[in-house]
Amino acid sequence: MSSTALDPYRDRYAARTLGMTASEIRALFAVASRPEVVSLAGGMPNLSALPLDAVGAVIGDLVIRRGETALQYGSGQGDPVLREHICEIMALEGIQASPDDVVVTVGSQQALDLVARVFLDPGDIVLAESPSYVGALGTLSAAEADVRHVAMDDAGLIPEALREALDRLATEGRSAKFLYTVPNYHNPAGVSMTLERRREVVALAAEYDLLILEDNPYGLLGFDREPMDALRAMDADRVLYLGSFSKTFAPGLRVGWVLAPQAIREKLILASEAQILCPSNFSQMVVSAYLETQPWRDQIKIYREVYRERRDAMLDALSQQMPAGTTWTHPDGGFYTWLTLPGGLDAKAMLPRAVEARVAYVAGTAFFADGSGERHMRLSYCFPTPERIREGVRRLAGVVKEELELQAMFPGNAGRASRHPRPDSGQTAPDPGTVPRGRIGQAPPPDLA
Repeated sequence: MSSTALDPYRDRYAARTLGMTASEIRALFAVASRPEVVSLAGGMPNLSALPLDAVGAVIGDLVIRRGETALQYGSGQGDPVLREHICEIMALEGIQASPDDVVVTVGSQQALDLVARVFLDPGDIVLAESPSYVGALGTLSAAEADVRHVAMDDAGLIPEALREALDRLATEGRSAKFLYTVPNYHNPAGVSMTLERRREVVALAAEYDLLILEDNPYGLLGFDREPMDALRAMDADRVLYLGSFSKTFAPGLRVGWVLAPQAIREKLILASEAQILCPSNFSQMVVSAYLETQPWRDQIKIYREVYRERRDAMLDALSQQMPAGTTWTHPDGGFYTWLTLPGGLDAKAMLPRAVEARVAYVAGTAFFADGSGERHMRLSYCFPTPERIREGVRRLAGVVKEELELQAMFPGNAGRASRHPRPDSGQTAPDPGTVPRGRIGQAPPPDLA
């Protein structure tokens, strides 16, 4: 059957719709949400730690006292009171900002889309870490951007790799519109950019006249240290900063923001007004009321302990269960660890087997613009209980071991083990893997492969 017969409107769509593809995470949702499946896939905050009775009281009081305002249209830039609160929160990461330069958005995902609308024409180059957040890649793809990945390791984005990428563009007679980075508790890699590297990246941006888009939803969720200075704290004119209340309060309210230099801010407001007219007054006022009446700093500490416990369960289970040659990052905050499979295995090809074994993850290919990353997967520890995490890792390890058995049975088909039938018998698990010292997104050193 022809593609036109399948979709009779195909010839009417704008050319940019060709860049619109379904997120691999969304495609997994129906399977991963089944109760018998342990989902290590989605990055849903653990709202069981939120005092819903107190939040309900805040919302009820808001509607009673200020309902006519909360349920009305609002400003396209966002509520002034909330923008003041946002500046207080950003100050925890060294940012000195005016509420006038904050634009409230429908989650930080809309902020990403606004920046793409304002800056990108089809074919424009964007630099992004390797791997990169799948939601950003989807937005950049829809904007028809040319994404060039820059290597990172367990200390974050590698400044030397960024310089190399910028020099390559210069030899092509081209330049990047901006660098997209998640410096804190990276999604999906789970690593953080060191303070020294932050300074180097900002210096490189100044040297090459490069804008930086700093996406920071996890910055307050560190387990073992206070927040580091944001890139925006080091350069107010060259860094656009994206923030969100989805990870530190509640994602269902869909409240985020972008902090930008004044000239860019005006363009973002116009783009937002054309897109949504104004962000939800109700959601913004709920967030403001929560910040004004509740011990939100204490709540963040509670979240940090909840996620620390789950991180520990994940790393402990991986150490005990995974076969040799499997490696993973050791996050000190956030929601994710990034796992690299032994050589020859393909996480995307293996996924149906994993779902059959009642465990779900996100294959690494979702986090690369070119579809590479076959040996990698993102594991999320934020939502399941520690017991479920351990069980999920046990199931996943069993699948990986079976894949290695298949690889041994069909040595001429390295990388395609998942396409063969499952053997009838198992083998004893080898020693657990260790963390590689090398670039994330690449194969580990030969002695660990």
